[in-house]
Amino acid sequence: KTLDGEVGTELVVKLRYDSERQRVLRGIQRISKPGRRVYKGATDITRVRGGLGVSIVSTSAGIMTDRDARRRNVGGEVLCKVW
Repeated sequence: KTLDGEVGTELVVKLRYDSERQRVLRGIQRISKPGRRVYKGATDITRVRGGLGVSIVSTSAGIMTDRDARRRNVGGEVLCKVW
């Protein structure tokens, strides 16, 4: 989640747990870094863990998931993967 109307460098992640108090998010991996940006076209954005995870992509149309980017046929900078 990003804070509405604010521009910055923070990404807010709220932790969730299932009914057995197990964490829902198993891992997060940063892909693009200040020294090494990773850009992918819409057809080159791969699925995370067979579709069980999600990539966060910064596109010209805004920040969106990998599924939305493929659906809208836009590529961009791959920020991170979450599963």
